[in-house]
Amino acid sequence: MALTHLLLKERHALIRQSLQTQGRVLAQDLAQQLNVSEDTIRRDLRDLAAAGLCQRVYGGALPISHANAPLAERRMEAMERKARLARAAVRLVTADSVLFIDAGSTNLAIAEALPELPLTVITNAPTIAVALQERAAIELILIGGRVDRRSGASLGAAALRDAERLRPDLFFLGGCGIDAEAGVTCFNYEEAEFKRSLAVASRAVAVAVTSEKVGTAAPYSVLTAGHLTHLVVEQDADSEQLAAFASHGVQLLRADAE
Repeated sequence: MALTHLLLKERHALIRQSLQTQGRVLAQDLAQQLNVSEDTIRRDLRDLAAAGLCQRVYGGALPISHANAPLAERRMEAMERKARLARAAVRLVTADSVLFIDAGSTNLAIAEALPELPLTVITNAPTIAVALQERAAIELILIGGRVDRRSGASLGAAALRDAERLRPDLFFLGGCGIDAEAGVTCFNYEEAEFKRSLAVASRAVAVAVTSEKVGTAAPYSVLTAGHLTHLVVEQDADSEQLAAFASHGVQLLRADAE
């Protein structure tokens, strides 16, 4: 029994090390490497996922996204990097467009970087509405409902009903994790449902992410890579991931270097 327990701990440690060094693991490869069955590896991955140490995806696992801190904390992290992403993202904005800007610290930076153009901006994030309320050229619409303090977004049935009536030209979608196989994911079930509804209804969907989110996943799926229109990334974003997104027809925009 002691030996079995030791082997289990060793397998888990090796899987976590592989996740850290490779960015993803495949059950088939791990089974061959550790000389155990794929069923054993799948059980190991379920255990690690239950402990919050990885996110299971088809055929293997990804590192868990660490973008689950409250918005108040996330707003203070990597501010200049997010500002550079925002300056790249707003190149997609044209006059007289209807934009939906999702909640999130990077999307708040996008709102603050919007050009001086006549626009309609819809959001479910009170912080974004406050940032834009003095912009005379912008018609501002705030989606109501219960505000989730962690995400900083209005969620729930009322917000979802309002969202279902919208057809934005461009949706700036906030993603907790983004991966070419797992797609765009987030940590909150209601939030995923809201984001998914807007993504389906929008003419174009753009995600701007810092490099540490690329190649990670959260528990709830929002949309697949093939349904994303634009991906805005930093200069050091993983090249293999970017190539995989490009193969799905996603247009890539890179933020300027420092």
